Amino acid sequence: MKRAEYPNALKLLIAELKRMPGVGPRSAERIALWMIQARNARPLEIARSIESASREIHSCALCGFFATGMQCDVCADPTRDASQLCVVEQPTDILPLERTGTFRGRYHTLGGRISPLDHVAPEDLRIALLLDRIRTEAPGEIILALGADVEGEATAHYLLGLLRELPVQVTRLAQGLPAGSGLEHADELTLSRAFTGRTRL
Repeated sequence: MKRAEYPNALKLLIAELKRMPGVGPRSAERIALWMIQARNARPLEIARSIESASREIHSCALCGFFATGMQCDVCADPTRDASQLCVVEQPTDILPLERTGTFRGRYHTLGGRISPLDHVAPEDLRIALLLDRIRTEAPGEIILALGADVEGEATAHYLLGLLRELPVQVTRLAQGLPAGSGLEHADELTLSRAFTGRTRL
């Protein structure tokens, strides 16, 4: 007797959902079943939204944040303070900082952090683009808003060595950020205080 199984189309959907970060086999199965069974699931709208975001969203040519045009809304905003450039690891680090309402300057994402164990070297990051921006835009202050873990510290130390050769003041967010983690785990008040109390390097 043949054992009952999901149809191939459903098994394929579950397999694709499992590829998402943080989605295990059981979660993938529950999401797939919800999509095809729930009255308000609207799976076609979900599929269209995914396809649209995948097609339209890309990295800002200047800072690396999410954009639909050549530049993101922050880089295209003429009211932003061009004298301050905040360096973060990932595009997702920008939103927690924006939500504090403390910082009104511009951003630059590195696209990661130096991590020999993960085979990420300085040349794999957007460091050369950062140096080009500093020479072109001539900001007065570079704020290093990197993670408080080993890789974040190593990346900050490496950048500091390069930036000492340039006529720019380098500061770092004050302590108080969660040790061993990135900006996405810090609340708005902690980030706001870290910005206000940033220290010169």
